[in-house]
Formats: sequence, structure tokens, C-alpha cells
Amino acid sequence: MTSDLISVKVIDKHSINDEYCVLKLAALDGSPLPEFSAGAHISAKTPQGGMRNFSLANDPEQRDHYLLGIKAERDGRGASASMVDTVNSGDVLEILPPENDFELVPAEQYLFIAGGIGITPILSMCRQLLRQGNKNFKLIYCSQSPNTTVFLEEVTASDLAPYVTLHHDNGDLSALYDFWPHLEAPDKRHIYCCGPKPMMEDIKDMSGHWPESQVHFEDFKPVQVLQADDRAFNVFLSKSGKRLEIPKDQSILETLRNEGYDLKSSCESGTCGTCRTRLISGNAAHRDLVLTDMEKETSIMICVSRAEDGELVLDI
Repeated sequence: MTSDLISVKVIDKHSINDEYCVLKLAALDGSPLPEFSAGAHISAKTPQGGMRNFSLANDPEQRDHYLLGIKAERDGRGASASMVDTVNSGDVLEILPPENDFELVPAEQYLFIAGGIGITPILSMCRQLLRQGNKNFKLIYCSQSPNTTVFLEEVTASDLAPYVTLHHDNGDLSALYDFWPHLEAPDKRHIYCCGPKPMMEDIKDMSGHWPESQVHFEDFKPVQVLQADDRAFNVFLSKSGKRLEIPKDQSILETLRNEGYDLKSSCESGTCGTCRTRLISGNAAHRDLVLTDMEKETSIMICVSRAEDGELVLDI
């Protein structure tokens, strides 16, 4: 792991149901945590062992704690589920300092669209705007039911409620919220959207005629690390002179960690670039969202990418 890891304590856990929870984290000595901006996320080492990104929901002025909303992705690799299922108040976690790929830019007006756990970074934005006295925003928050609504008390609180439209579809596709009236006519609003993939795709389609600079997305869906047709392959580590087999159900990063290698990583979903490794030779199947075509000739993201065929030689 990187030396930037910070130890924090879970000072409160609130379970929404078996799929969602809210965690409140604080520094072990009670000191202020590293500063962040609305829309930021942290990377946390999960009980399952992998690093995962989680957005911060609190106002950036509140540095005495970090507030996380977490959904257990049951069809994933178990990292987020391990946070929901096994983390409890009093536990100590290791996190990386906040980063932000979903910055709130200055604008005259805002339209926030959140679905499910996607409310997390957007709640931070709303809190910041209210503190600054900016009331020129509207939040549309969609969830299946009140029982699956993360931060329900916060979005229905008296200070925020006047700016919120809360919609429950009860799992009925015919009852999905109609966003078109809000997006039909482009204007000066900046649109921020975070939520499930189908919602993101719908908003992208409906806002295609808006200026690109005014529409902002934060997609929680990572790269698909493992795929059904994956096969085992070998890597040769040039520095240590060791050859290892990478199983079909593990990444290069996971296998090397299991062998005792101390390697830097963050997102473990092919989106941050932290685990970038020099590729000496071999035909790699690149699955990351970071490297350019030219960079792929000499580099590989070992958290997601594999061998297309044959053996990969890595500078490790």
C-alpha cells in the first residue's frame, strides 16, 4: 500500500437495510481530517482486502468527520459488500486522502439528479450551497422506496426539503421519473448526475443538446475487472525473476499481493492510474480507462488488465 494511508475510526454506523449503510469516520486523535471539496471521494481499504472509492456526503466545512453512503454491490467482487456486512462502530479503517473528479463549478443555477447511492456526493454539494446562501438549485432524488433511500432524513430536513423532489418508483419501470421536462430547453443551469447506469445513460441521451461543459456525471460503475471468458495466464517479474500464474478469477494485482508484494493501488477499477506498471513485453488485454494507445505499448494497469495471449513480462 502507499504511505499516504490514514487510519480512521468508525464512530457511527447506520444500516438502512441489508444493502445500504452510512458510515461516519473520524481521525483516531480527533484532529481535523484532510480538507476536501464537494463531490470528492476517498479510497478505503475494505475488509475484503481491496481498495474502493466512496464519495463523501458531508459539507466540506465539516472536517471533524467524513460521511460515507455505501451500497453492497452483491454482483461485484465483495469489497463494498464487506463494508456493509462486516464494518461496525469502533472499527479502524485505512483510507487515502480525498480526491475529486466531480467538482462543483461556480454557476448561476444547478439541477442535481441522484439515483440511489448516487445521492452521496450530491448531498455534499447541496450542503455547501446552502451554507453559502445559494438557493438557486433543485435536487431530484429517485429511489425504489423509502426503505431503500439513503440519507432520507437529510434530504427531507427543513433546510433542504424545499429544494428536493423525492421520487419512489417501487420497482415499477412504468413509474420511473420523467426528466425530459427539466432537460428539454437548455439554459444556464449546470446539471450534476450520479446514480445507476440506466439513469446515467438516460440523462446523457436527454441532455445531448446541452453544452457539454454544463453537464457533469459521476458514474459509480467501475470497469468490469473479471469477465466470464477470462483464462489463467502467466506473468514474469523481471526484477525478482519470478514467474507466476494469474488465475482466471483473480487480477494480477490480487495475485501479486497474495504472494507478498507490496504494491500501490487506489481505485482497483482501472480509473485512477495508481497501479500503473511498466510492461516490458507481451500482448496485454487493456481494460483501464486511463492509458492512451501509445502508453499501452509500454504500460499496464495491473488491477484490471490481463494477457490477451501468452505471457506478460512486467517490471516488478
